Amino acid sequence: MQLTHNIDPEKIEQDRLYQDMGLSDEEFEKIKTILGRRPNFTETGIFSVMWSEHCSYKTSKPLLRKFPTEGPNVLQGPGEGAGVIDIGDGQAVVFKVESHNHPSAVEPYQGAATGVGGIIRDVFSMGARPIALMNSLRFGPLTTNRTKYLFSEVVAGIAGYGNCVGVPTVGGEVQFDDSYEDNPLVNAMCVGLINHEDVQKGIAAGIGNTILYAGPPTGRDGIHGATFASDDLAEDSNKDRPAVQVGDPFMEKLLIEACLEVIHSDALVGMQDMGAAGLTSSASEMASKAGTGLEMNLDLVPQREQHMTAYEMMLSESQERMLLCVKAGREQEIIDIFEKYGLKSVPVGKVIEEKVFRIKHHGEVVADIPVDSLADDAPVYHMPSKEAAYYQDFQQIDVKTPVVDNYGETLKQLLQQPTIASKEWVYDQYDSMVQTNTVVTPGSDAAVVRIKGTDKALAITTDCNSRYIYLDPEEGGKIAVAEAARNIICSGAKPLGLTDGLNFGNPTNPEIFWQMEKSVEGMSAACEALQTPVISGNVSLYNQSKGKSIYPTPVVGMVGLHESTAHITPSFFQEAGDIIYLIGETRDEFGGSELQFIQNGRYEGKAPHLDLNIEAERQEKLLSFIRQGKIQSAHDLAEGGLGVALAESLFSEKDLGAKVTLSGDATVELFSETQSRFLVTVKPENQSAFEKVFTDATNLGEVTADRQLTITANNENILQEAAAELKALWKGAIPCLLKSKA
Repeated sequence: MQLTHNIDPEKIEQDRLYQDMGLSDEEFEKIKTILGRRPNFTETGIFSVMWSEHCSYKTSKPLLRKFPTEGPNVLQGPGEGAGVIDIGDGQAVVFKVESHNHPSAVEPYQGAATGVGGIIRDVFSMGARPIALMNSLRFGPLTTNRTKYLFSEVVAGIAGYGNCVGVPTVGGEVQFDDSYEDNPLVNAMCVGLINHEDVQKGIAAGIGNTILYAGPPTGRDGIHGATFASDDLAEDSNKDRPAVQVGDPFMEKLLIEACLEVIHSDALVGMQDMGAAGLTSSASEMASKAGTGLEMNLDLVPQREQHMTAYEMMLSESQERMLLCVKAGREQEIIDIFEKYGLKSVPVGKVIEEKVFRIKHHGEVVADIPVDSLADDAPVYHMPSKEAAYYQDFQQIDVKTPVVDNYGETLKQLLQQPTIASKEWVYDQYDSMVQTNTVVTPGSDAAVVRIKGTDKALAITTDCNSRYIYLDPEEGGKIAVAEAARNIICSGAKPLGLTDGLNFGNPTNPEIFWQMEKSVEGMSAACEALQTPVISGNVSLYNQSKGKSIYPTPVVGMVGLHESTAHITPSFFQEAGDIIYLIGETRDEFGGSELQFIQNGRYEGKAPHLDLNIEAERQEKLLSFIRQGKIQSAHDLAEGGLGVALAESLFSEKDLGAKVTLSGDATVELFSETQSRFLVTVKPENQSAFEKVFTDATNLGEVTADRQLTITANNENILQEAAAELKALWKGAIPCLLKSKA
């Protein structure tokens, strides 16, 4: 049904036009009760976007409260544009991850590009300078033309925006699976630096203060984008193209510099970006957080198109726009700063004492809504939860040890699996060196960015093995956090905290909600054990199409601190003669493994078990040893197990080899995906000290200069492969798939 703008409130109700905006019958009745009357068309639109899942988290709020969000170094937890953690010396790191899934499925280039632009604004709206971008991407198998198109365009969109805006994209992760065939996931993360005194909040405080609009004019792009992201992806997704925004990274670069200058003026009271739901969300949230009201005149809003209605202006998600609260009488100081960067900034409203959100247009009041009803008082639903039918079946499956006839060929197969294979084709398109602070570039366990003027650096990673979470949401949730922390530890940094991107299917399905519930419980337990509070995040639900849901994918973005750049540790083997150790015992665990998928074409059984006490103890010991300068390289074991980790440790420019001896079942030792394990190398002179501390470590052999990976088991040479050949297969897998005919 086509919506028109000249509709009286009675007709909106009679024809149930509110349903087309995403409101339920019960929600519409609640709105009538709040207002004491029927809402008009503009008010109905405002409520629909603010009460959408994307803006209100109405089904996920009860779960989000389970996350630990406080810690001795947390300066700002969830609730603002991004979270803030103290890193000493009066400095702090600001970071957040956010999804742009539905837009990227419909218009992949702009969907991904505007996802990057939006997360950058979240960070500099806090007053921080963006210093690094990461991403976490999911696609269907690279065997169909549509998936190849989505993959290529999403990567191009991320590169196109990030490279132009001048913020380095320093890493990320990409995984491929059937469950994402119709619903790709595009999660973007931004990290910024800030001095404590510069931290801003998105508040509209001070009665009589002025509301300033800054940035390009408002157009008709992105209208109802928040609602679009709060429903199942339609089979005919072309109809949703108008809900996708269009970005301008060059405009964003100017906006960054202008806003980072504005924060030093004491005329600024609060600042927030216009993200999902545009003017509606930024204005109403700023007022609600301050305990005030806000009155806005839409005749003053810069407009890119003629004859825009109040409904269109309030719901537009045109990009690169900011809303500021400025002290009355000092507006020109702020306007002058924006003008210096060629940006338009105009007063569009004021802070009022009455706690209402009042919108005027053409001399008439077109919306008059209690402000808290849009934000804090939005409906919250406690959804029914039911254990997924498959779960107990998987728990009963006794996954047998896979039969491997040829270890060399099996390793080659694993290295060419798209999820394991080199992502060089992806990150070669990203500018990872702009700002000249990137110390460890994409391709390692964690990216590392130095902090200029200090001896400190930040380690950054994104992680989530959704196969484990599908098999066992609680155990998989623990693993997602633990693996991210392992990557940070292996880089030589101490994990500080995390941001999460919770990507799930339709929460009205009790089994999907159970996946959400259990994975959050697992993640929370790991956060407590590893002392990594959740300081920000995003929820993206309804990631399903044609009744098929994605695997539950709660992405973890984690940041760690190198107190000294001397602690930065490579993930690749360093010198011939170094001794190779595996920290942690290996169990026969193949449920959800890459080898299981290669052999059976599916994932089933139990996920690997994770003991959080053991995980925390090993991480702490390894970090301590790294800080003593006694670790040459460190790499966590993930998909593909030890075999893949050994091969990856040779894929550097050093042209080294390794000679390894296994003592147990070779298949289990090489390809099991048991958790809490690290592959490290130490110099011979540190062998004794290492073995005294790491009593659970196994001496596997040594790094060699022969450029061969040689593995012996039971006095038999079971694998001997040239490192260069393995590397070529690993590097060429994704380009080869992209070139092949579907």
